[in-house]
Formats: sequence, structure tokens, C-alpha cells
Amino acid sequence: METLSSVQKITGLGGWDYLILAASLLFLAFVAWYKGKDEEDTHDYFLGKRKTPVWVGTLSFVATEISAMTIVGIPPVGFTENLQYMQFFIGSAIARVIIAFLFIPAFYKFSCTTIYEFLKHRFGVETQYCGSIFFFITRLFASGVRLYAAALAVSVIMGWPLMATLAGFTVAAILFIGFGGIKAVLWTGTFETVMFYAAGFGVCAYILCNVDGGISGAYSVAHEAGKLSMFNFAWDPANPNVFWSAILNGIFGSMASFGTDQEMMQRLLTLETRKESQKTLILTIAASVPLTALYLLVGTLLYVFYQQNPGLPQPDNADKILSHFTIYVLPAGLKGLVLSAIVLASIDSPLSSLSSSFITDIYRPIIKKNADEKHYLLASRISVLSFGILLAVIAWLCASGSGRMFWLAFKINGVTAGSLLGVFLFGLLTKMRGNKLNVASMLISALSSAIILWLSEKGIAKLGWSWIIVIGTAITFSLSCLFSWGASKIKTASAQSGKNYQG
Repeated sequence: METLSSVQKITGLGGWDYLILAASLLFLAFVAWYKGKDEEDTHDYFLGKRKTPVWVGTLSFVATEISAMTIVGIPPVGFTENLQYMQFFIGSAIARVIIAFLFIPAFYKFSCTTIYEFLKHRFGVETQYCGSIFFFITRLFASGVRLYAAALAVSVIMGWPLMATLAGFTVAAILFIGFGGIKAVLWTGTFETVMFYAAGFGVCAYILCNVDGGISGAYSVAHEAGKLSMFNFAWDPANPNVFWSAILNGIFGSMASFGTDQEMMQRLLTLETRKESQKTLILTIAASVPLTALYLLVGTLLYVFYQQNPGLPQPDNADKILSHFTIYVLPAGLKGLVLSAIVLASIDSPLSSLSSSFITDIYRPIIKKNADEKHYLLASRISVLSFGILLAVIAWLCASGSGRMFWLAFKINGVTAGSLLGVFLFGLLTKMRGNKLNVASMLISALSSAIILWLSEKGIAKLGWSWIIVIGTAITFSLSCLFSWGASKIKTASAQSGKNYQG
């Protein structure tokens, strides 16, 4: 086994590695050109004319759900902790069934381009605007963390400066999505999921072939270290990995991430019918859960490998463990496979969903009404450019931050996701009305969630971050119900008073 000093970063990548990466990027460019060359309107650009096959929608959804954040962020969890993160997916599976039969029918009923149009039809434009703005905040910051994580991984593997890597990803994403639209995202997402599986299985197979005792030896080391623990039935509100907390966060977090986030739901809205969209979402359970488990297993096996090879240097930050292993240990070919998976996941950014929400929810109804489709298509591509730059700035700011990247993305999402989920559930589960009062509910909930997160981070409140979405959802839903009930009572009393006066 070669030591760190005997391996060079860039020359550690062989001809096969560069060939695999080049072929992946060429495929990306071809898909963007082929799918974008005939686009004439935003219906095609944002929805692909609702002609997406179920299998493409499924694999693309998984690619967006997994992202570079999972590829580089999940192995450190398995490396430093255990398998308890998998508890989250029990709740996540339940949430997908709920979304399939509660959310999706409502979105198809109103033929929504963005899911925030549902809020307009159900309540009014103020709720729609607020929902869209909350989506911008949530998605930009969470995706900024994702982009930073991917750029960090590739910069470590290639030996490039972090800022240069970040700039390269940003330019590639803008060109790819700006020209190809949602169809390019869907088809390359399908390819990405295949690459994710190939890279994960490749790394696992290599480690198992290079640890003492093979599978049984790896199991023994991991088991003794407690790395195989999957369930934690303790009652500890401060620990996000206990079973009850993980299940609740899986349900509420996934309903927020998949049901009220345009980035995820946009994939499902490209299916021709409601039934096809529902089928696609259910099928993602069978595709995403094994993939997440695979990358947790990668982290566990990396722990075993370094335990058996204590003389090998490790990175100064566990977030870099897969990148570090890729550079200094993996053979040619596998390096290129892992690098390609990370690069592809990094370019598949939320620019299409951000653009669709901005154009449909803000630009068309407020800034430029009644323009032709060529104008809106051009505006869509310009908005992709603008959001790409903004996303890069947020990712750059993350470089000066601290804390485990994977959990940071969840914490950021939790502050506003509860507000969005609460107002959607209010619209789907009740017949009560509200519009401007919904905005007040969402703002109060987001502020409360931010305060709770701050208290939790400071150790003042002994509460795990995973409870924040649950609390935020409850606050928004309860306040919207209360405000609607109060407004109804006031209106009834006012009408009765008017009758008495006339009498």
C-alpha cells in the first residue's frame, strides 16, 4: 500500500479516469444540446410537455434527492457515527405515500407548472408569492451547501483551488440547464443515478477485497466499534438520531422536501398523468433507500479500512474522507468513476426549479404580463444565469463556515420548510380560507424556528435540530387555522351587527 508521500494528487488520476470523466461530460453536453435545440416555450422548458417516461422520472428524482451532498456527505456519517440515519427513511417512505395520494392530485387538478400555483388557486396570490419566496430562501441556501460540498470534494481529488472548482461547476450548470431546460436535467439525472450506484458498488467491492478477512473481517471490526447500530429507541429529544425523532423528521422532512419544494416536485409534474406521477414517486422508495444505504456502507467500510491500516494518513476533516480515499488509495478507473459521480451530481443544480418558480410565480403575474413565449423563454434562461451566480456566492460563503456539511444543509432547510409544509397542509386538509393571514403564519413560524435552532445550537434548548420542521409545521398550521377562524368570527359578527343596525 502506497503512503501519502509517494502519491501525487493530479498524476494519481490515470488515463482511464480522465476518459471516464470526459465521456460523462460529453454525454452531458450532448443531452443539453439535443433536448434544448427545439424548445420554443416555457411549457416545454419547465415541464418537458409532460412526456417524461416513468422510469426516467423515477431515476431523475433519485438523482436530485441524493445529490452530491449524499455522495460526499453520507460516507462521513457512516465513518464517524453508525447506520442510524437509515431510520429516517421509514418516515420518508410513509411521507412519499402521503404526497402521492394527497399532494399530487391537487397539483394536477389545477395543472400547475409550479406547486405554488396551488396556493394561488386555494388562497390567493399573496400566499403564492410568500410560498415561492420561502422556496427561494430554502433552496438557495441548502443548495449552496450542496454545491460547496461537491466543489470541496472535487478540489481535493483534482488538486485544484476550491474557488476555481466552484466557478467551473457554476459555469457548467448555467450552460447545461440554461440551454437544455428540465428535459436535460431529467435525462442526465437518470444517467447520474446509474453512475451513483456504479461508483458506490465499486468502492465497496475494492475495500472488501483489500481488508483482512473480507466481508466477515469487515463485519467484525464494524460490529465491535458499534458502527452497525441502526436503531436507537432511547428517549432523548436532543438527539436527532433516536427512532421516534428520526421517524417524525422523516415524515415531516420528506413531506416538506418532496411535497412543497419545487425542485423535487418539478420532476413529478413532467409526467403526463396524475397516476404516472404517483407511480413514479412510490417507485423512488425502492431506488433511493438502497442507494443511501450503499453510501452509508461506504463510510463504514472506510472506517474498517483505516482501522486495519493505521499507518496511512487520514484527512484533517472527516468530510473529506471519500475524496481523500479516492486520491490516495483507489486504483485508476475507480477514481474516475467516483469523480464523475460527484461532478455530475454537482452540475445537476436547482437552477431549473428556481427559474420556473420565479418566472411562473413572480415574473409573469407581476413584472411582465402578457408577453409572448419567446420573451418568457429568454427570461427563463436569464434567470438561470442569475440564480447560478447567486448560488455560487452562497457556496463561497459556506467555505468560511464550519460544522458538518451534511447536517448543516438539513438545519438550513428546517427553518423555512415547516412554514411551507404547514400552509400546504392547511390548504389540503381543511376547507378554511386565508390569504394574507397565511403570510403572517408563515413568517411567525420561520422566525420561531430560527430562534429554536439558535437556542439548540447554543445548547440552551436541549432539542435536536430534526424537531424544527415538526414544530414549524405545527405553528404554521395552527396559526392559519386560528387566524382563519378568528377572521370568520369577526366577519360573521360584523354582518350580524349590520343587520341589527338596518333593523
